[in-house]
Formats: sequence, structure tokens, C-alpha cells
Amino acid sequence: MPELPEVEALVDHLRRHAAGHTIGRVDVAALSVLKTFDPPPTALHDRAVTGAQRWGKYLGLQTGGLFLIAHLSRAGWLRWSDRLAPAPLRPGKGPIALRVHLGDPGQAPGFDLTEAGTQKRLAVWVVDDPARVPGIATLGPDALAVGADELARLLADQTGRIKTVLTDQKVIAGIGNAYSDEILHTARLSPFATAAKLSADQQGALHDAMHAVLTDAVTRSVGQQAATLKGEKRSGLRVHARTGLPCPVCADTVREISFADKSFQYCPTCQTGGKVLADRRMSRLLK
Repeated sequence: MPELPEVEALVDHLRRHAAGHTIGRVDVAALSVLKTFDPPPTALHDRAVTGAQRWGKYLGLQTGGLFLIAHLSRAGWLRWSDRLAPAPLRPGKGPIALRVHLGDPGQAPGFDLTEAGTQKRLAVWVVDDPARVPGIATLGPDALAVGADELARLLADQTGRIKTVLTDQKVIAGIGNAYSDEILHTARLSPFATAAKLSADQQGALHDAMHAVLTDAVTRSVGQQAATLKGEKRSGLRVHARTGLPCPVCADTVREISFADKSFQYCPTCQTGGKVLADRRMSRLLK
């Protein structure tokens, strides 16, 4: 799933390459991605792109008084092309859900919003105010803008596990499964630690880790081509998606916890005092 650093990089790409162009045509190949119908996507035609923005893990194009906003969800992506094919998309054919031509179709650049797999969760809105997107309206403060004192206040009201709290967009916006693993590993915190019970030192370590991990990832991601962002993300991960490999800090084996259709990774030596946490696949007891 694209998280704050990747979405920031995609938005930066749109700022540099889409701003100043006029939207020639918007093709919708999957009606299910549209979450708003008034105004329709055709209302974007002939509007100049004035900028691009990020709200947590949402990205959007600004075109004067209207915004085209997307949430890429787990398997969505933005694919840029210096010249898109002119033919309209065929509904239901292939992974492309929506296409934006930035100029005359067939003679201009643009981008596709794509989604792999069978679980279709990519979502697109056309609105005159980003706050009309329900998920944006309820976002917590952006992860890169949260200060140490603010983080302490946010955690004080959270009785859940810190892993869950970090990925709750209503508490802190922008962090997903991968970077929460990286942040907790850097902060040397168990994913099962209770958020409200973290000590002042632990809160400080979490704040420093959150900013360090995300800032480093943004620095590595911004300027990359959209096609290389996923590989860049994987290359910078220390524990996430590295089950069975040695921790780069202590060489202990990176372990995994799985539940439902998700999994996350941690290092016992760095994060849990050497204790291997129970996996739901093996036990109902998470200690």
C-alpha cells in the first residue's frame, strides 16, 4: 500500500509534470472507483491544473475550483505516461480504472490510476472542497507535522496497541503497515505495547523515529519515477516484509505476526526483550 512517502513522491511528480497543463479528457474504465457523481468527471475537461496536494495517504489534482482526489488503497497506483493512447478506455478491461489526458488525447501526457488484484478498493472523488471526502474530513494531524508534545497528547487517549494506533488515520495521518513496522523497530518498541502507557522516554523515541523514518523515506522517494518508487520503498525497509532474514541492527531473526489478510514484522531482540510474540495462526493469545 502506498503510504505517506510514496504518495508525497507521486504528488511531487504531479506538481512538476501536470501543473500548467489543461485536462483534455477523463476516461473512466471502472465506475466502481467513482465515489461522487456531482460534479461528474467531465466537469474537469478544459480546466487547467493549478497544483497537486497530499492529505495523509490521499492525493489530488487541483483545477481551479475543483479537485480530483484519489486514495490508492492497497493495490492502487499512479502510472505516468509522456503520451497516452488516444482511444477511450474499454470498461472492465485490464487494470486501468481511470485515465487523465493532460491535453489533446494522443498528443499529450497524462496518467492512469491502476489497481491490481480482485479486491477493488481504489477510490476517486471529484469535489469542490477536499473536506467533502469523508476520509479526509476525519484525518488526524499529518505524521510529519506532529510535534513531540502533540504526539504525547494523542497517545494519552489511546488504550489500544501502539501498532494499531500508528496506523489509525483518525489519530495520525499517513502511516500504514510498512512504515509503522519501521518506526517501531527504530524506536525499539513492541508493536503490542499499549499506546497510553508509554513512558516519556518511549514517547520521545517514538516521535524521533517517526520523523526520521518518514523523512528519510520521503528524501529517497521524491524525484523518483513512479515506476521505481515501489522498489525504492522495499530497498529502504529494515524489518517489514523481511520475515526470516537477519535484523540489520542485531542480526536476530525478523519475526512475523499474521492476522486476517495482513501481517507485520518485528525484531525480538530490538523490540520485545528477546520475547517471540504469539502468532494468531498458532495461538489466540497475544501476549
